[in-house]
Amino acid sequence: MFPRMKIAVSFDKGIEGGLPTSAWLRGIIKKALVSEDASPSSEVSVLITGQERVRELNRTYLDEDRPTDVLSFPMLPPEAEKSGFVSPPDGQVHLGEIIISLPQAEQQARERGHSTRHEIALLTIHGVLHLLGHDHADPDQEREMRQKEMSILSAVDPE
Repeated sequence: MFPRMKIAVSFDKGIEGGLPTSAWLRGIIKKALVSEDASPSSEVSVLITGQERVRELNRTYLDEDRPTDVLSFPMLPPEAEKSGFVSPPDGQVHLGEIIISLPQAEQQARERGHSTRHEIALLTIHGVLHLLGHDHADPDQEREMRQKEMSILSAVDPE
C-alpha cells in the first residue's frame, strides 16, 4: 500500500473560533501540492497561532526579532530531489511545517481590502511553496512565486 498525503492542521489555544476549518486548510494545502506536482505521499503540518509565538519562532530560528505573517520550516534539503534523497521507511515525504499568525493575517486582510479567509489562503499557499523550495530572494524568483500563488489561489476559491 502506498502512503497518501498527510496534512495536519492545528490551532493554538485561544485562536479557535471564527476561523476557516481544518478541512478547508487541508484542501488548500492539497491543491497547492498537487499543482506543484509534489509527491502524493507528502506530509505537511500547519499551525495557526498568535503574533507573539510567531515572533518568538522568527527570533529563535531565523534571527529576526520581529513579527511576521507566515513562517515555513522545510524538512528536506533544497537539493533533496536532485541528489537522490532517500525516502524515510514509512514512505512519507516530510516536507515541513507552516506557522501562520492569525492577528497578522487579519491586519493584512483589512489593509488589502479582502477577507481574512483570502489572506490565510494566500499565506498557506506561500508557505507550501517555500516548503517545496520556492523563494523570493530576487525579483525574478519573486515574480515567479507570486504568479504561482495567484494561480493556485484562483483554483481554491478562498471566499
